[in-house]
Amino acid sequence: MTRQQLFQQILQKRSYLCVGLDSDINRIPKHLLKFDDPVFEFNKQIIDATKDLCVAYKPNTAFYESRGSAGWQSLEKTIAYIPNTHFTIADAKRGDIGNTSTQYAKAFFESMTFDSITVAPYMGVDSVSPFLEFENKWVILLALTSNKGSQDFQYKDLDDEPASTADRFPLFEKVIRVAQKWGTAENLMYVVGATHPEMFERIRSIAPDHFLLVPGVGAQGGDLRKISKFGMNDHVGLLVNSSRSIIFASDGEDFGEAARGVALGYQEEMAGILGEMKVVTG
Repeated sequence: MTRQQLFQQILQKRSYLCVGLDSDINRIPKHLLKFDDPVFEFNKQIIDATKDLCVAYKPNTAFYESRGSAGWQSLEKTIAYIPNTHFTIADAKRGDIGNTSTQYAKAFFESMTFDSITVAPYMGVDSVSPFLEFENKWVILLALTSNKGSQDFQYKDLDDEPASTADRFPLFEKVIRVAQKWGTAENLMYVVGATHPEMFERIRSIAPDHFLLVPGVGAQGGDLRKISKFGMNDHVGLLVNSSRSIIFASDGEDFGEAARGVALGYQEEMAGILGEMKVVTG
């Protein structure tokens, strides 16, 4: 999917919501366990209930990989079921030396036809560039994550930067600055956690055009309005992800209806925000 196609979906649905499919077999409604593939049945009903309210789906591959071949089958069926109008994200957090990254890219871009994959930047350009070689596919690079441990490294100043406080910047900012030399706003996004709303204005000053994938809204307490105020650009530039608060809104037979209710709340708030912001239409 191209950047313009994604933007048009956002305008059409008045939504920049991404639904995270962290489909833990131990948390899905018990009545689904009678199905041959309960995880796929759960995902199918979540997708049916939310597809008109969101523009993207993000399966977290750990919840599928942990179940071995059965989990991979659930994932393959899920990605095949998602409408091709929706942007798909393999939340796999891959990143290894060139040949290995190429194989990861083939697995998710060719075998399962995801539009994008989350990638860890720690090993540098040769671990990321193989993913960028695929046409109309995206790398979503981990920059500033929403977890508590992001403080351990991502906020640390780099020792090799100039001594002047004004010229120093933390590791996550270095990642954003350097990675812009590897890809473009047409094939590279950044993960920026919703639990750091104070950093969005700064990030936009150094990456004004790139899309940002924003986890942490919902169960982790991110503030959608603050994120949008400081993180949105004139082409929106945000995919705001919510996982648990939507997909586990109910553990009963009404789980699809409950998921839709939560997703609708996000979509209506997003539509209101888009109406307030200056967003171009082409």
